Amino acid sequence: MSKSNYITRAGWNALDQELKFLWKDERPKVTQAVSDAAALGDRSENAEYIYGKRRLREIDRRVRFLTKRLEVLQIVDYHPKQEGKVFFGAWVTLENEAGEEKQYRIVGCDEFDPAKNWISIDSPVARALIGKSIDDEIKVETPSGLVILYVNQIWYEK
Repeated sequence: MSKSNYITRAGWNALDQELKFLWKDERPKVTQAVSDAAALGDRSENAEYIYGKRRLREIDRRVRFLTKRLEVLQIVDYHPKQEGKVFFGAWVTLENEAGEEKQYRIVGCDEFDPAKNWISIDSPVARALIGKSIDDEIKVETPSGLVILYVNQIWYEK
């Protein structure tokens, strides 16, 4: 399954902020620390130098990823035509067959967060929800079997 290139405006802003922080704040500090550690002499047993070089590689790898990713991401903003149906960016309250309710937000794969109940647009539940309305039933195949969920509420952050 390939990653979708959709992202909310807030998600794009967060990735852009991370990129700017890494490039303009974190990287110069680490570069200076590596330079200072290198001036101390023997680099082979210099923990600050070795750690600093490793951290620089991590920062550079993340900067390259964010730069490439931000170029291809497509920001999806709320539109009034979405009201009443589930689309990207929607908050959805789902009820299972036992009557338990849970809220989810459909976001891009770069911003999903299980702790916030943000699910990726590429997830089976999100794919089943797209285009559904209140009181619709969705069926999702999970590793433990078929799960039936009911859409109780849909709303968007405007």
